[in-house]
Amino acid sequence: MTIVGRGVPSSFEITVDGEIEMDAADPVEEATVVSGSVAEGTIDVGVQRFRFDGQVTNVHVVDWNGNAVPESSSVPDVHVDYGVPQR
Repeated sequence: MTIVGRGVPSSFEITVDGEIEMDAADPVEEATVVSGSVAEGTIDVGVQRFRFDGQVTNVHVVDWNGNAVPESSSVPDVHVDYGVPQR
């Protein structure tokens, strides 16, 4: 899964029915908390990537005002690819 920032401070929460982990050297540096099946954090610009097993059960993204799609076009883009091989 990839979260792509749009230049506006935003928050996200991702839940899966398996385990999720951040694909980064230091998740704390990315201001992301990952615990079991949930990842939550913030993004402004750039990309954050996650690996997970199972299925995505919930994705919640909001801009700095707490507005979600379709009220805000500034929330991050979320891309989910299933079946990506492990590294």
